[in-house]
Amino acid sequence: MDEEYQYRARQVPLDRAREFRLGEGRISGYAALLLGALSLLAVLAYLYPSYLTTTELRRVYDAKELQQVLKYGMYFSLFFGVMTFLLGRYKRLGATGIGLTLIAFALGGYTIPVGPVEAKQLSLGVDWLVLALLGSVAIFMSLEKLFPKYKNQVILRSGWALDFAYFCFNHLMISAILIYANYHAAHFQWAVSEGLQAAVQAMPLWLQVVLIALCADFVLYWEHRLYHEVKPLWPIHAVHHSVEQLDWLAGSRGHFIQVFSERAMVMVPLYLLGADTSALNIYVTFAALQAVLIHCNLKLSFGPLAAIFVTPQFHHWHHSSERPAIDTNYAAHFVFFDKLFGTYHMPKDLWPADYGTTQPLPNSFWGQLLYPVTALLAKRAS
Repeated sequence: MDEEYQYRARQVPLDRAREFRLGEGRISGYAALLLGALSLLAVLAYLYPSYLTTTELRRVYDAKELQQVLKYGMYFSLFFGVMTFLLGRYKRLGATGIGLTLIAFALGGYTIPVGPVEAKQLSLGVDWLVLALLGSVAIFMSLEKLFPKYKNQVILRSGWALDFAYFCFNHLMISAILIYANYHAAHFQWAVSEGLQAAVQAMPLWLQVVLIALCADFVLYWEHRLYHEVKPLWPIHAVHHSVEQLDWLAGSRGHFIQVFSERAMVMVPLYLLGADTSALNIYVTFAALQAVLIHCNLKLSFGPLAAIFVTPQFHHWHHSSERPAIDTNYAAHFVFFDKLFGTYHMPKDLWPADYGTTQPLPNSFWGQLLYPVTALLAKRAS
């Protein structure tokens, strides 16, 4: 009995140590791969800024200063890659990350000269992708680990690779999305009122931001509701709802038709109001951060703010596949419009038990891209 007890007492910490090395190796491997890939993309963006960066975003950041961030990212990629070999786990991921980083160094690394950039109307948003991914991981993934709602949900959950593909597509296509949105908004030039725009510009900056957010949310509410309640449109929006485990990355999943139409429609009130550029920048930042936040696996008390703003709990109910919650909570920014138009659903202190669509969708990028067509054909054949 004593020998058996001693064996078990020793075996538990050995198993835990093995699990620890496995977990650390996995984290190191994916960190090396991610930082290596981002480093190479950033270097390519510095080499070909006219084709791989967005004009609007370049006005916001200092490319020279960001080379210091690139420097540390490249060295950390090498560090995590070496760690996979020391831990003896996920060495292929580590080696791939090291290889990508070495290619980035060979192309010039963080020492590429920064100069004037010839603006191109259409370019890939590589800079937007790199900065958004680093920022999202640093902010939202950290919050999810500190204040998780579902503690057993892992970072590399089911469907994360598909959502990451959507994340990359949406950010790389930012220039095309903006061009289409501006083109669409320009068709409403007949509705522009110089008097209204002058009155808006005379408002304090904070009031302009509030007005923009309210008007944008009104448009987003009704567009969102139409995608749910107009049957031919639902298969397009169903792609977004096919996520069964929500986190910061889940909000990226969305059919390109919805992505383009949503940006185009919300641009209309922004165009008509004619608010100051500073107010528009503040709103865009707020909207982008909130869009990620409300999908997070995050149980964080927002106190009285939850009675005003859309929160993770509120939006998680929108993604629930449970019958009372279906077709509710359409708003993107504020809860007012759902209360006003009778689509508010917020059981106190409760969260959904099930997420996703009532009918399963294909779980591949191309399958979901074609789903609106295949769903229509299947309906006609039945």
